[in-house]
Amino acid sequence: MEKALVLTEGRYLTTDGKTAHGLVRYSGKYRIAGLIDSTLTGEDAGEVLDGVKRGIPIYGTLEEALRENPDAKWLIIGVATPGGVLPPSYKKIITKAIKAGLGVVNGLHRFLSGDPYLKRLARQNRVEIIDVRKRFYNLKIPFTGKIEDVKATRVAVLGTDAAIGKRTTAIMLYEAFKALGLKSEFIAMGQTGWMQGFKYAIVMDSIINDFVPGAIEDVFYRAWIEERPDVIVTHGEGSLLHPAFPGGFELIGAARPDFIVLQHAPGREVFDDFPQYRIPPLESYIRMIELLSGKPPVAITINTQNLTRKEALEWARRIENETGILTRVPFYQGVDGIARLIAARAKELGEVRGSEPAGAEVL
Repeated sequence: MEKALVLTEGRYLTTDGKTAHGLVRYSGKYRIAGLIDSTLTGEDAGEVLDGVKRGIPIYGTLEEALRENPDAKWLIIGVATPGGVLPPSYKKIITKAIKAGLGVVNGLHRFLSGDPYLKRLARQNRVEIIDVRKRFYNLKIPFTGKIEDVKATRVAVLGTDAAIGKRTTAIMLYEAFKALGLKSEFIAMGQTGWMQGFKYAIVMDSIINDFVPGAIEDVFYRAWIEERPDVIVTHGEGSLLHPAFPGGFELIGAARPDFIVLQHAPGREVFDDFPQYRIPPLESYIRMIELLSGKPPVAITINTQNLTRKEALEWARRIENETGILTRVPFYQGVDGIARLIAARAKELGEVRGSEPAGAEVL
């Protein structure tokens, strides 16, 4: 993997930093050598994110990062801002990176390759500007119904809010199924998953709305035909009831998931980036998922934002007691119990093929 630096100046410990969060936790495409964020100089990117040291330092400037990593090949824009706008201070850093011989990977809605100055500069320095969303901009695949030919068990992680950790929980489930001896594939629905190096990925919010269902169906079908997995795990974008970032309906309709895991953040009271709108009660989401998919969530997972470990675990106990739905805090309890529950139920339904998972009882 080629070495990359991730730019998060001033935004790493906000929900805007979710692209960097994903790359710090998992990266199979680029070797993440460090972050650039002067507000956290000298810290370990993993430790300040979730308490896990990952040996990824945070540098105050691009120059400092390059002094320690002269062989870096890429600068990744590690933020996802409202409206996909490049933060004003970032262009100067990107310019320096290109002049230093680094290519740029950009997941924002605003394409950097369309900037005449940056485009010319990249050509002069013989580096590439990759606008991830641009790769999916003209994807026009109609929905056909071939999703019914996909015989793998399909698992989707949806959320009660945007930027709530759906992708992270989905990746943890993908790994947990593999640990059970099942052949598991992960399908990314956003630009971060593409950057993380997953083979099967689309950027759903870059595709014309009419073709979103077909793109979802097609990527599931390709994963099934090419890999023949027992389980396919994916994640929603946005949230079912978010006023600005609605999402999840597409997956329920086009991917036809057999099991839905609902990610919830009890420590949040208002929607991400829109504090004037309160997040509806968890019960509303449970009822909505049951109405839309024909079944309630198989499990609920807890995002720990604004919660202590004790508070998060107490919320999990309370929600499980009140709803009767298995509830776990992934960062503290893992998701093995959820994976075993899904494997056991899928086996009962005859949906998972292949080796029987060891100890399929619920932990």
